[in-house]
Amino acid sequence: MTSQPAHAAIAAAHRRHHAALPLHDTADFADADRGFLAALEPGVVTAADGRVVWDNDAYAFLAGPAPTTVHPSLWRQCQLTARQGLYEVVPGIYQVRGLDLSNITFVETDTGVLVIDPLICTEVAAAALGLYRSQRGERPVRAVIYTHSHVDHFGGVLGVTTADDVDAGRVEVLAPEGFVDHAVAENVYAGTAMARRATYMYGTALPRGPRGQVGCGLGQATSTGEVGLIVPTVTITTTGQTHTVDGVDIEFQMAPGTEAPAEMHFYFPRYRALCMAENATHNLHNLVTLRGALVRDPHRWAGYLTEAIEVFADRADVLFASHHWPTWGAGRIVEFLGLQRDLYAYLHDQTLRLINRGYTGAEIAEQFTMPPALEDAWHARGYYGSISHNVKAVYQRYMGWFDGNPARLWPHPPQPLATRYVAAMGGLQRVVELARDAFGDGDFRWAATLLDHAVFADPDHAEARALYADTLEQLGYGAENATWRNFFLTGATELRDGTVGTATEADSAGLRAQLTADQVFDALAIRVNGPRAFDVELTIDVTLRNPGVNHRLRLRNAVLTHRVAAADPASAQATIVAEDRGALLAAINGSPVGGVRLDGDASALTRLLGVLDAPDPDFTIVTP
Repeated sequence: MTSQPAHAAIAAAHRRHHAALPLHDTADFADADRGFLAALEPGVVTAADGRVVWDNDAYAFLAGPAPTTVHPSLWRQCQLTARQGLYEVVPGIYQVRGLDLSNITFVETDTGVLVIDPLICTEVAAAALGLYRSQRGERPVRAVIYTHSHVDHFGGVLGVTTADDVDAGRVEVLAPEGFVDHAVAENVYAGTAMARRATYMYGTALPRGPRGQVGCGLGQATSTGEVGLIVPTVTITTTGQTHTVDGVDIEFQMAPGTEAPAEMHFYFPRYRALCMAENATHNLHNLVTLRGALVRDPHRWAGYLTEAIEVFADRADVLFASHHWPTWGAGRIVEFLGLQRDLYAYLHDQTLRLINRGYTGAEIAEQFTMPPALEDAWHARGYYGSISHNVKAVYQRYMGWFDGNPARLWPHPPQPLATRYVAAMGGLQRVVELARDAFGDGDFRWAATLLDHAVFADPDHAEARALYADTLEQLGYGAENATWRNFFLTGATELRDGTVGTATEADSAGLRAQLTADQVFDALAIRVNGPRAFDVELTIDVTLRNPGVNHRLRLRNAVLTHRVAAADPASAQATIVAEDRGALLAAINGSPVGGVRLDGDASALTRLLGVLDAPDPDFTIVTP
């Protein structure tokens, strides 16, 4: 089904925004264009099989004025984030922007180059390295730094180096303490659900255009090629720790528990340049992402930004980050970091103040107001995270899901609740009529609430689905936040055309290969179907020849536990002997390869595999 034009209420709201916003301030455009050297032409990257994994040229439509279907502030942000090419930050430091959601940075060393954050996939990272070398020569890669544990900052590492070069010591890989555990766990334990919701958050399946996906606020989109991981060879553990890569000194600041569980900032004395990872970018970030994540700590986040000002600001001439464009000049750096610090501190402190006055998260989000200095700063606006869902994240962090009202302690789940609401309002057709009136009045939030109940009561009601899709579309058109827009528009698409599934595979083979044995067994435990396993009791030994250790798995009371213990064939129904973790993973996934042997009761493994649920990457979201 085709999209609809903007409702008069949305168009009028955008005219008011356009008049109120400081659109005369074009400093960000000057900064985003500063140092431009060359673009990738065309701005399209393909995989070996010809599949397009990145297309920045699809955003050429952003060159014009904001249409009525896009918030003018979001349109401005996407005009900035769609800029693509190689940029000189300062002589010796270069960034490629616009080839993925994130930036890749090249720092020139005595005889080569240090790569910071090699994007999401192999193909775009290789293209970025090629673009850099086309302007700066064939400098060999001497090291890679992962600033933090999100996939858009490490997944393309195989595009800039090889495991053989790292194993041989020709290339170092640096990362903050805890990086591997968090990088792997986030994409495996709840990876399927997060990836499905990320399809909504990033608008991956939406057409690019004024009525579709216009960007993500943090960047334009996520690339969709091969994701890999090389385990770090150097772990950074403490603030003040230093390391030298091919003659270039680096001074580190730890920042765990901020935008990522494992994250760090660092400073290059040679270049008087400060890298702030993803903790100070040109938008309000997420305290909890719409795709799902552990709630982040804005109090610690603000504290690390204060520390960065105190430790580095008087020594830095430029600040750059893993997204967006740099900030030049000591005074501007202090102002930028100070406002970013105040942004997260204010969200934290004011939410807690209102919590202690008895307000719930939803109530706080509706009344929350920002100080004028933050309201007027383009880089503090909610293009990626929003004030509304960040306030609710702070509430969740301290208070949990329950708002304290006993009537909301044990509500019905959505589908039976919807059936009751629809009946109470006079039946399905009456609910649709009320929603149509709300839509006509421009009250899209109320229309969406009504139609959510209608569709959950009868997912096949064509009129309710169509009006619900139109309603979500208008909410998307009105959103300043890119991820809200993408959620609304993807919901509309699925109501009209059916599920789009999951666009990318978070739990990739490259990440699975880095699972520790403990993580392999934890991932299995998560998949146990409890009711199906109530009467199953198993003990299985798993012996890994490399590194020469045995793990005892026990399934009892539908709980799969594991521990390191000596193999004991007399008390185990079966023993799996595997050459290494890779062979074990293949066996568990039903594709045995050489290097795996099963001793004892062969049915034991079959019974274990028989109680495991496969994740569903196509689960429904806007319908029951």
